[in-house]
Amino acid sequence: MNTLTGKNVIVGISGSIAAYKACEIVRLLVKEGANVDCIMTQNACNFIRPLTLETLSRNKVHIEMFEQKKVWNIEHIGLAQKADLFLIAPATADTISRLAAGRSSDLLTSTALSTTAKIIICPAMNTNMYNHKATQKNIEALKSYGYEFISPESGELACGQVGDGRLCAPSAIVSHVKKCLS
Repeated sequence: MNTLTGKNVIVGISGSIAAYKACEIVRLLVKEGANVDCIMTQNACNFIRPLTLETLSRNKVHIEMFEQKKVWNIEHIGLAQKADLFLIAPATADTISRLAAGRSSDLLTSTALSTTAKIIICPAMNTNMYNHKATQKNIEALKSYGYEFISPESGELACGQVGDGRLCAPSAIVSHVKKCLS
């Protein structure tokens, strides 16, 4: 039985090398029966192509705040209202910072600030960025707002450093989503 049948999950993908792991997250969510809509930042599009996520999710990928629409819909509000859960994986230091400050400067942050659904953030970044006092302060601020975090793993990072900052395994992220929506 698919445990997420009938559930709407928004997956936000920000511009991290770990964006490629979002493909596996989306695939696993769809396999569990979820309807998945993806929101990509412009920087995420430098790491993976929207077509990949459209194919895996079977839905249009949303990128631009003000793209021309065939039907009337304020996109960030429509997506925010549709969500049973909003997952941001990977979440960069910049995305976390903008959310903590309440800045809605792109479709991903505007939708996150507009939703009443549970928000789960999965950080992925260089160890020094993750451990920086400003990033940790922003994470604590978001936790105080009710955002939930899945901590990054420790290991070898794309930059060659070893330490905290690697996106949690896609299977563990999806298991957490299933638990939250059950």
